[in-house]
Amino acid sequence: MLKAVIFDFDGVITDSEMLHLRAFNEALVPYGINIKKEDYYSEYLGLTDRDLLKTLFEKGILKTEASELEKILKQKKAIFAKLAKSESQIIDGVREFLQLLLENKIPMAICSGALLGEIELILNQTGLRKYFETIVSAQDVAKGKPDPEGFVLALKKLKDKSPSIQPQDCIVIEDSRWGLEAAKAAGMKTVAVTNSYDEKELSAADKITDNLSKLTICDLEKI
Repeated sequence: MLKAVIFDFDGVITDSEMLHLRAFNEALVPYGINIKKEDYYSEYLGLTDRDLLKTLFEKGILKTEASELEKILKQKKAIFAKLAKSESQIIDGVREFLQLLLENKIPMAICSGALLGEIELILNQTGLRKYFETIVSAQDVAKGKPDPEGFVLALKKLKDKSPSIQPQDCIVIEDSRWGLEAAKAAGMKTVAVTNSYDEKELSAADKITDNLSKLTICDLEKI
C-alpha cells in the first residue's frame, strides 16, 4: 500500500545538474580541471560533492593536498548558490505531481546528495518547501548513493509522524542508476524519470516515465 513518496532532488525536482557541473568547473579552474558533460553524467552525477572531489583526488586527476578539498567544496557551494538564485528551474510536471500527492494525503520527503542549504534555497524560491515533511541531505549521511543509508534515514524520519510506514510502502522517484540501486537496497519501490538518462540506463526501475505529471495515484498503487 502506498504510504509515502521519497524524491531525489537534482534532476528530479529541479533542473540543476548543469548548474552543479558549472559550479564544479569554476571552482576547479585553479587546478586545471574541466569536467566534460559526458563524464559528469557517466561517472559523477550520483555522487555527493565531497565524494566527487574525493574521486578526482584518488584518481590523481585533482593534483593538490587532501587538506585543500574542503576549500574547494566551500568555493563550489558559493558558486552554486549564486547560480541557483538566478537560474534554477523546476522540472515540468513536478508541481502538479506534488499537488496530487498532497491532495491524496501522501507524505513526501527528499533524499538527496545535495547540500541542505542548496535544497532549501531552491525550494523556498519556488514555493515547494511546504510539500515535504522531511529532507535528508548529504550532511545527514556517512555514505552517499548507491548506499541506502539516506533512504533508510528518510523513512525513519517519516515514521516519526506515520509509524506504520514500511520500506515496501514507499515509492522513490529517481533519475539515476545510483539512486535506483540505493532505493532497491532499502527495500523500496522505484519510479525513474528520464530527465538525465534514457530508459535503457534506468531499466532497474519498477516504472519509467518522461514526466511526473503523467502518473496517477492508481499508477503508484499498482507499483
